[in-house]
Amino acid sequence: MTNKSFHQARWNEPIILEQGSPGERGIIPPAPEPAVKEQVGALENLLPAEMQRTTPPRLPELSQMQVLRHFLRLSQETLGADLCIDIGLGTCTMKYSPKIHEQFVRSPQMAALHPYQDENTVQGMLKVMYELEQFLKEISGMDRFSLQPAGGTQAIYTNAAIVRAYHHSRGEGEQRDEVITTILSHPGNAGAASTAGFKVLTLMPGDDGLPDIETLKAIVSQRTAALLITNPEDTGIFNPRIKEFVDIVHEVGGLCVYDQANLNGLLGISRAREAGFDLCHYNLHKTFSSPHGCQGPGAGALGATEKLARFLPVPTVEFDGEKHWLNYDSPESIGKVRKFYGVPAVMLRAYAYILSLGAEGLQAVAELSILNNNYLVKKLLEIEGLTLPLAPGKNRLDQARFSWQKLQAETGVGTDDINRRIVDYGLQSYFTSHHPRIIPEPFTPEPPETYSKADIDKYVEILRQVAREAYEDPELVRTAPHRSTITKIDTEPLVEMDKFACTWRAFKKKR
Repeated sequence: MTNKSFHQARWNEPIILEQGSPGERGIIPPAPEPAVKEQVGALENLLPAEMQRTTPPRLPELSQMQVLRHFLRLSQETLGADLCIDIGLGTCTMKYSPKIHEQFVRSPQMAALHPYQDENTVQGMLKVMYELEQFLKEISGMDRFSLQPAGGTQAIYTNAAIVRAYHHSRGEGEQRDEVITTILSHPGNAGAASTAGFKVLTLMPGDDGLPDIETLKAIVSQRTAALLITNPEDTGIFNPRIKEFVDIVHEVGGLCVYDQANLNGLLGISRAREAGFDLCHYNLHKTFSSPHGCQGPGAGALGATEKLARFLPVPTVEFDGEKHWLNYDSPESIGKVRKFYGVPAVMLRAYAYILSLGAEGLQAVAELSILNNNYLVKKLLEIEGLTLPLAPGKNRLDQARFSWQKLQAETGVGTDDINRRIVDYGLQSYFTSHHPRIIPEPFTPEPPETYSKADIDKYVEILRQVAREAYEDPELVRTAPHRSTITKIDTEPLVEMDKFACTWRAFKKKR
């Protein structure tokens, strides 16, 4: 296989605020209709005088073509999912998102939606939300869902708030002040629990890659509010004893919360309900289309068993047999965790994704993801300098966390160097690890169900090439990238306060 000599487009592109000239115009907004103007009056009368600008904003004046060329050139400086193989973004599940979903989301009907519309005028969107909840109930086994959290970590925080409300309702709010999680669970579990006011206890992995169950038995107590855990963790190792973990926490009166951000390898195979969990959440933007690439937008669908459903955020979406409606009548609800009702665009993509695949298709997603990943693992372990710590020889689910520690020790080239060098071959940078790096020099690829064998082989061949370069000419890798829009970033301005600037205006002043 021959690697393509990839040269990323480079444009000497000034920012848009530095472009344009007085008098250039793109579009001229239409004048208000006379009836509206008569009803509303002069615009400047709607704002208090102290809130009105005294000088016009310094906006660039450009034609439509100037704006189009500017953003098209910028897009050519970006390695996106439509251009390259993004297997490296493990835990983000950067699966193929059908283009027809974008047509749905960008339809005039969706674009015109407004959260203050009367319920009677948004019956279509409410139907999507209601039926999406029914799908998620079937997939998880939970009894009710909230679609309000705007992402995974906000869903984790909502979980923690519900845990607190539940124990408070039982008169144990002060007593239950500890949350248990694992070091390889998503750090949002520890962070959100701490933000919600809990003391966080952390389980470490053993040689089998699983959190130590004996330690769990030793630290649970009447102070345990909940176990917040990701399974599989980002190592891709599934914990087959998870029901035992849940039972241990339940025996002391704690709740169990399942972070299902890594659901892609479990769809149609296992459910949170059968493992005994009380709460769970999905990242709709990962598992059910809408790849986000760590930039959003997201949606953290949160499921609860019947005993906790009364604490879910309001409003919930109901259906009376004739119409859908928003229900705010939930006296024990923790309240809203964000404005309005969630992120409709992400919900619609997830709804279309589930409808188009059906139950059998969703299970096929999990099976193909596991197959792709374990083929990738086998091929990557042929590369000199790359190892797979924890549970060697054990199959992973949909991702795996490797280590370049051996390569780093032998050549001085570490994971950050390799991550920059693969950009020279047209690959998007890969995901390394949530900090702290428990696994040294980490590398976490995740080939979802949509990548072909040829794609995976190509991906492996590029990494093999870079590893070979590290042994033969380590300086070449350490100084990468060489064919990209940018070169190796000088990090000095990020740490030297006389050079650091947090805004463009401040940067211009220091130049």
